Amino acid sequence: MKSVSQEARVILKSKRDKPVRAFHPWIYSGAIDQVDSALTPGSVVRVYSSENEFLGVGYFNPRSQITVRMLTFQEESIDVSFFSKRFETAERLRLDLIPAHTNAYRCVHSEGDFLPGLIVDRYGDYLVSQFLTAGMEALKPVVAKALEDVFHPKGIYERSDVSQRKLEGLPEHKGLVSGEEPPEKFEVEECGNRFVVDIRGGQKTGLFLDQRENRGLVARCAKGKRVLDGCAYAGGFSISLARAGAAAVTAVETQSRAFERLKENFELNGLAGEQYRCIQDDIFEFLRRDKDTYDLIVLDPPAFCKSKNQVQQAARGYKDINLNAVKRLAPGGLIFTSSCSSFIDPELFQKIVFGAAKDAGREVQILAKTAHSIDHPVSLYHPEGAYLKGLLLRVF
Repeated sequence: MKSVSQEARVILKSKRDKPVRAFHPWIYSGAIDQVDSALTPGSVVRVYSSENEFLGVGYFNPRSQITVRMLTFQEESIDVSFFSKRFETAERLRLDLIPAHTNAYRCVHSEGDFLPGLIVDRYGDYLVSQFLTAGMEALKPVVAKALEDVFHPKGIYERSDVSQRKLEGLPEHKGLVSGEEPPEKFEVEECGNRFVVDIRGGQKTGLFLDQRENRGLVARCAKGKRVLDGCAYAGGFSISLARAGAAAVTAVETQSRAFERLKENFELNGLAGEQYRCIQDDIFEFLRRDKDTYDLIVLDPPAFCKSKNQVQQAARGYKDINLNAVKRLAPGGLIFTSSCSSFIDPELFQKIVFGAAKDAGREVQILAKTAHSIDHPVSLYHPEGAYLKGLLLRVF
């Protein structure tokens, strides 16, 4: 397969090249002075300073506020070989660090693996991809060939059915990219725990892989405890804590499809008995009605905030859910609470939880501050990639 043409040029304004020289992968529209004519969304471009100094290669989309996303700061052709090398580098990291008895993990994490706009997750013999930008959409055939060459999957399935694509002028899309169509559901393993996944219709790409290390951390605290898992989804936390020796687990999930998967995963792991409860309910309503007391509560809600203008509303939601959860904790109990919204930074999230605990009249210790799993790396030069933040707290 031939390399993608890289003859088009983008020239930056004077004194607007500092972020690129510091290896930040985003170039905003206001930093651009000149663009070659007839560039279409997704075109690969060479980026130059106002002094005509070569800065790197990226892809262009005039419909996006982030007009250029950098793929490399070197003289490189953007072809199958380029992507294969990036994938091999990414996979070496995973092979060294992914826990035993785990065949579900993130292979490529967008800017964190220096490939803006591309997400690739492995679920057993299948890869699930997300092409989030016009540039990656245009490069899809090249990317798919490199994925086949490096990972040798049975099939590559696309889950680009996400609202982020609208910002790029792209429709949401899902479907087979290459190889075999994955089954409607099949089994994978995470740290010895078994899960049935639905990569064609489940949330995200099938599981919340970014919480794997956090599940392990909280599982270390679970033995003998009465656990409430709010927003349980398919049971990632619930099953990890139950198999780690929790005395009782109540798992709450509102979405019908996820709730059926939750119950199925409890059965798959041999977790039967009255000490294990799966409840289909809204966690806000459940916490307001529930009178039980718990030793350990997990809050892993979906993003309440998907844009800057939603921050205040989201903060109220996070405070509400944490306030009512803290009220349900026994003295000395633990809560793991997290936010996956990139617009809620760790400092703000801690302030929100501080307010909830204060209003509940409880004293609190911070035991750990957490982020996403190790297969979700963040570029040092792109702190915007750090979206998940968590707090493990002891409440008196």
